[in-house]
Amino acid sequence: MLTDLQVAIFGGDARQLEVIRKLAEQGANLVLVGFDQLDHGFTGASKLDIGEVDFSKLDVIILPVNGSGPNGEIETIFSNKRIVLTAEHLKRTPQHCHVYSGITNSYLNKIVSQSGKGHTQLFDRDDVAIYNSIPTVEGTIMMVIQNTDTTIHNSNTVVLGFGRVGMSVARAFDALGANVKVGARKPEHLARISEMGFIPFHLDHLQKEVTNTDVCINTIPFQIVTSDVISKMPTQTLIIDLASKPGGTDFKYAEKRGIKALLAPGLPGIVAPKTAGQILGNVLSQLIGEQMSTRKGKV
Repeated sequence: MLTDLQVAIFGGDARQLEVIRKLAEQGANLVLVGFDQLDHGFTGASKLDIGEVDFSKLDVIILPVNGSGPNGEIETIFSNKRIVLTAEHLKRTPQHCHVYSGITNSYLNKIVSQSGKGHTQLFDRDDVAIYNSIPTVEGTIMMVIQNTDTTIHNSNTVVLGFGRVGMSVARAFDALGANVKVGARKPEHLARISEMGFIPFHLDHLQKEVTNTDVCINTIPFQIVTSDVISKMPTQTLIIDLASKPGGTDFKYAEKRGIKALLAPGLPGIVAPKTAGQILGNVLSQLIGEQMSTRKGKV
């Protein structure tokens, strides 16, 4: 139980509703910032503007999955008000206050460092990333079906990257009957790709491997689908980029060539926000509980 713990939840999407519900069930006292248009009522939760928050009493701050914008702005679908988190806000929190987000950026890293607070990136955890790969795969399948006029079965599908998402994507498309090739760099990944029955190739050979591609799915968070790569693709190729913004694709060149390229980060929050939120809520409840136990052990 998280009884009497002071937790502030800032913005986000529908996934945050499940986080709120889980932490409320655990007895936490919740401050909701960026939820003024939310009709739901949660026991033990109060809606405040950021200027009304008493940061000196907060034990935990939970940010949206994407953390913050490059200047501290907090995205939310439940408010039209502008919310900006600063280092001064964090400096007013108790020393033990801990910040949680899905991912991070240079701004968020900077203000957390300046305030001397702890910070956990949930998507760095294998359990969260693996669980999240399930709705990500389902959303990817949906997008391919919606944006092609042929079946996934017998399509030539290229998956770039063989991390936690790439592995799940490759397995699912293979199960649907696609001819799956997977590009990676690490020898152990290439070996595992082969062992799982997919066609492996080194990313250095990407230009050669996309010449007959129907669907290209990128999971690598830096530009890998360059203009040189896109120039070798058939014009009917569909590119789905699952990497975090700005993705790993030269979208302008793809448009110039008439190739449909879609940036699709955050699919779990779009196609299955309830499930994705429950994943985050369960992990956060566990981590915050462990944080409380550690603090009590030091007292």
